[in-house]
Amino acid sequence: MWVVATAGHVDHGKSTLVRALTGMEPDRWAEERRRGMTIDLGFAWTPLPSGGTIAFVDVPGHERFVPNMLAGVGPVPAALIVVAADEGWMPQSAEHLAALHALGVSYGLLAVTRADLADPGPATARARAEIAATSLGEVEAVPVSAVTGAGLPELRAALDRLVARLPEPALDAPVRLWVDRAFTVRGSGTVVTGTLGGGRLRVGDELELADTGEAVRVRGLHSLGAAHTAVDAVARVAVNLRGLPRDQVGRGDALLTPGRFGRIDLLDVRLSGDPAADLPATLTLHAGSAAVPARVRPLGPDTVRLRLARPLPLLIGDRALLRDPGRHHVCGGVTVLDVDPPPLRQRGAAVARAAVLAGLDGRPDLAGELRRRRLIRAGDLTRMGVPPTATPVAGQWLADPEHWRDLGRRLTEEVTRYAAEHPLAAGVPVDVLRHRLDLPERALVTALLRPPLRLRDGLITAAPQHTLPDPVARAVDRVRAEYGDRPFQAPEAHHLADLGLGPREIGAAVRAGALLKLAENVVLLPGAPDDAVRVLAGLPQPFTLSAARQALGTTRRVAVPLLELLDRRGATRRLPDDAREVVRPPG
Repeated sequence: MWVVATAGHVDHGKSTLVRALTGMEPDRWAEERRRGMTIDLGFAWTPLPSGGTIAFVDVPGHERFVPNMLAGVGPVPAALIVVAADEGWMPQSAEHLAALHALGVSYGLLAVTRADLADPGPATARARAEIAATSLGEVEAVPVSAVTGAGLPELRAALDRLVARLPEPALDAPVRLWVDRAFTVRGSGTVVTGTLGGGRLRVGDELELADTGEAVRVRGLHSLGAAHTAVDAVARVAVNLRGLPRDQVGRGDALLTPGRFGRIDLLDVRLSGDPAADLPATLTLHAGSAAVPARVRPLGPDTVRLRLARPLPLLIGDRALLRDPGRHHVCGGVTVLDVDPPPLRQRGAAVARAAVLAGLDGRPDLAGELRRRRLIRAGDLTRMGVPPTATPVAGQWLADPEHWRDLGRRLTEEVTRYAAEHPLAAGVPVDVLRHRLDLPERALVTALLRPPLRLRDGLITAAPQHTLPDPVARAVDRVRAEYGDRPFQAPEAHHLADLGLGPREIGAAVRAGALLKLAENVVLLPGAPDDAVRVLAGLPQPFTLSAARQALGTTRRVAVPLLELLDRRGATRRLPDDAREVVRPPG
């Protein structure tokens, strides 16, 4: 299926032409048929000579209903522009064309209606000249009369040629179905309709409502009046939503693939149309089927920041338009450059931001986003419309390579600085480094670790330091002088404190290899284990704990953890009867 929207001035015969092509009544409301004027969107479809099917979104032409027209045109890839031969180019012809140009529509066809009432030549020439100056460029023109049927076969053939040029839809794209109609069907519940521009819908799919983020499930699908279990883009589709009250969804909302879109109310865009400096402070942004008031802040000559009255599911590269409803004026099209822009708090920030935006073209750019944002989660990039194809540095975090290298260098500097500021500390707590490097998660700190940095017990240290602060070094020298000839005697905690060795000082001495900590409050000189093995090797083998304690001339408080240390080192072996034997005498 292909989907085409009509466009053109009121009373130029858009609905009449659609009715003649399809045999279907596009005007849904009795008032529309009574007044002979389309007020809201209409839908109809017909087979083409090639065998395919074309669906029309028929839009109103009166200037009072331009928002309705834009809701129909927004999600559609091509347009059938209708101009009456007897009236020619008119104001709404121009406004509709300006809207198509603002939205970047580049596929179109011109139908010159009422060719039975006037020579279609002048209207055709003027319309083609106007259209050629827009994004649609040169278009094929077909004179036609919906009353006599003249030109209808030629128009069908031209429509076939038009849809043959349309790009293939991305079936693997996430679903973003802009809702243009919502209603209730007795016995089925809420139904919404829209143009599926990309992706695939299936019965049973779970989707999100753009307005609220609420999860909804597809109960049923209809397309071209028939039920389907799945519908591929491009298509007109009606979606029956399970358990959703009608008052919770309406035109301008959207059904979304979960996790693939953000809810955006602040964005930076490039404007094609009126100069940014001339824009009013408040305009209406038309995107998809939505129309949302927007506060406008000019940044550069053609770039502005928009703050929306409600969030929309927008991606980088999306096209939309800004319109001044008070003047019935299309101010221009916008290309979305950034859906997560930085705040502008400092003096000169807007000028600096304009310089950044001048280098953006609205195409997803992973390297550029990483360079500007430095660190970002893969899911956040996805919701911006940027495929996160790089390898994460930790979890879902992606990093700009240069920034990541700089963080690694700074991490080493911060560990060194902290060691100098806290010489007795066993290392730097991970959270301290996270704050100093301004990182959002602890995992990023540990991912930066490279030798000689290491993580142990929640602390990051560099290679062991062999120098001690002078007071600690002097206290260790006093222990060595006092206990050097009785290496298996452990000073009591109060004596160590008298020497100036509290818990932090002892920890620093142990890390420097100047003391050996066997257990809590059991500290020996570092050569004690080797000396102990020499003594124990002289005992009859195997030996008991009591024999070892007596040979070493120490207490049970020291002998038990000392023998356990020797067991772990493989110098002694504990036997089933709790005796021990020396396995590896010291070399």
